Parts: sequence; structure tokens; C-alpha cells
Amino acid sequence: RFFVNFPSAKQYFSQFKHMEDPLEMERSLQLRKHARRVMGAINTVVENLNDSEKVSSVLALVGKAHALKHKVEPIYFKKLTGVLLEVIAEACANDFTPEAHGAWTKMRSLIYTHVTAAYKEAGWPQ
Repeated sequence: RFFVNFPSAKQYFSQFKHMEDPLEMERSLQLRKHARRVMGAINTVVENLNDSEKVSSVLALVGKAHALKHKVEPIYFKKLTGVLLEVIAEACANDFTPEAHGAWTKMRSLIYTHVTAAYKEAGWPQ
């Protein structure tokens, strides 16, 4: 959904930047692998919410890699976490209480704040 909603984000992925068909993208092994890494990082953050140093460390690594190596504009983190929030809300519609929505909204902010701090530390923009 992220790439359907924000096709400009595909420019950062040489393996599937020319794919137009959402089903083809969904079947892409490279995209699935990247999605697993993204969700793994989010899972690590969630599991370590009581360990601010661990959260900072994980998100700093993500931010620095995307700033220095991949040259991804930081706004895409806000866009991605927004899409993630939409998908979670849809998938868990019956259980997605206002409190759950608030918690995930705070998570979005936490991710974006830490990642953009790492971008600044890395001297973004290059």
C-alpha cells in the first residue's frame, strides 16, 4: 500500500522501482524481505519501549543507514508509519480502540523523532 499511495518512494529501490502492478510488487521477494526488516525493527522498538537507550540505538541505526547509504528523504518515514497505522486500524478494526490508536500514533511520532534526529546527526541533507 505504501508504494501504491506514494509511488515516488519506489525510486529508492532499484529492484522494483519500475514495477507498476501492485500484485507484482506484493510478490517481489526483495520487497517482502525489506518489509520483514522494517517490521522487525518496529517489533524491536515495541518490545523495548521501557529501554529508551535500546529504542534510540535501533532507530539511530535505521536513520543513519537511510540518510547516508540509501539517501532516503526522511519524510518517507512519516508516510510509511501513516500507512502502517491505516493498515493496522483496518486489520484490527474491531479491537482498534481509541487508546490503541493513540498508542500507535505516539509510536509514529517516536519513530519519526528518533529517525530524523539521526538524519540531523548524520549531516542531512548531504
